Amino acid sequence: MNIIAAVDNNWAIGKAGELLVRIPNDQRHFRDETLGKVIVLGRKTLATFPQGLPLYGRKNIVLSSDMDYLVKNAVVVHSLEMLLTELKQYRSEDVYIVGGESVYRQMLPYCDVAHITKMNRVYEADCYFPNLDRMPEWKVIQDSDEQTYFDLEYTFFKYERCNEPLSLEKMQ
Repeated sequence: MNIIAAVDNNWAIGKAGELLVRIPNDQRHFRDETLGKVIVLGRKTLATFPQGLPLYGRKNIVLSSDMDYLVKNAVVVHSLEMLLTELKQYRSEDVYIVGGESVYRQMLPYCDVAHITKMNRVYEADCYFPNLDRMPEWKVIQDSDEQTYFDLEYTFFKYERCNEPLSLEKMQ
């Protein structure tokens, strides 16, 4: 399973329900990685999408503890157990965890690939991604040349888990 995020130097991902910054090339990277795939996100992350709607061309699975929460053109699951059961029907390499903080933390143990855009800056933030550089089980296997968006420098990294992630098949 994949996980994808844009982080600052402190692994921050957002503030007050918004991304720290929108970088067109990063958004293109996100689209290219996830188009035609399954994306998993929380209710608050869905609210940040254009018009608060599921992304076109992807199977959207929304995790929300609100039992009355429904979304047109998306599957809504109400617990981690329901999510894990739902994900069993898809190829692991076709699943992308796209946020937010709570969903990232719950699903990271099941992921074996992380697509991380690192911005060379520190933002004021209230949401964070787990710092993979401090986790010995994660190693960088690929990185891009440094990119620039106005005065913001950023790099695309691909991490791979060195040990086996938790298996969906073993979950009940």
